[in-house]
Amino acid sequence: QVQLVESGGGLMRAGGSLRLSCAASGRPFSNYTMGWFRQSPGKEREFVAAFGWTGSTYYADSMKGRSTISRDNAKNTAYLQIDSLQFEDTAVYRCAVRHGDFTESAYQYPYWGQGIQVTVAS
Repeated sequence: QVQLVESGGGLMRAGGSLRLSCAASGRPFSNYTMGWFRQSPGKEREFVAAFGWTGSTYYADSMKGRSTISRDNAKNTAYLQIDSLQFEDTAVYRCAVRHGDFTESAYQYPYWGQGIQVTVAS
């Protein structure tokens, strides 16, 4: 089975940037779609960005133009960079993996990291 470990979270300043990492083990990373999701108190979990099985990238509307998702197959690690951080980006971020095509539905991802807190303050 797949195991995922996130890193890179913490306290950030509004207008700044961060980079989250997701290291995968147990399966070849290149054969999986990897997605990032986030959830704030009182809100539903929402899709952030994904790196597709076939190499395409996908972004939520709120992330387009200020985020970049990439991967390093040699390290079996995916990265998510977010620029122009704002208060609304405050959430617990989790990476997830599925064996199949891209989807925004969190329920279709069977493997998840433990989650990391990202807090944006002015």
